[in-house]
Amino acid sequence: MLHRRRLGPQGRGVVASAAACVLLAACSPDLVPLEDQDLSGADRAACEALVDDLPDTLAGEPRRSVDPDDALGAAWGDPAYVLTCGVPAPTDYEPTAECNVIKGVGWYVTDDELSDLRVDAAPIALSLTPYVEVQVPSRYRTEGVDRALAELAPALKEHLGEGLSCL
Repeated sequence: MLHRRRLGPQGRGVVASAAACVLLAACSPDLVPLEDQDLSGADRAACEALVDDLPDTLAGEPRRSVDPDDALGAAWGDPAYVLTCGVPAPTDYEPTAECNVIKGVGWYVTDDELSDLRVDAAPIALSLTPYVEVQVPSRYRTEGVDRALAELAPALKEHLGEGLSCL
């Protein structure tokens, strides 16, 4: 047989506090998840310095919180531009690959991403190392990509070393 007990004032306070926490969590903006990269100590240090120096806004979009908060990357806007430092070189890269050079940084983009503006793009800064990838939602493809990559260039050039050459 089930016995019910009434909550006293203290019990109701605990329930009310728990409900408030749930509501606040539901109202707070979502964290952007980032994967951890397996890097050498030097590459990790370069990525950490880069992330600390990234702008508060990118292409007019405000910076967002990421998960984990010490991730080697950053995010801006909704949908989010997502920068990840320390990604591997793309598997389809060849020494004769073409790059888009923006403010002195060579960005590699696959042919599929170049030809279809309806898909998200993920340019990788191959001319610098450790490699940096920026996921660009399709919403920003026509006007925000070049601006965002240009705004990132100074920090990337300051904190990263020389990478692969692109044509």
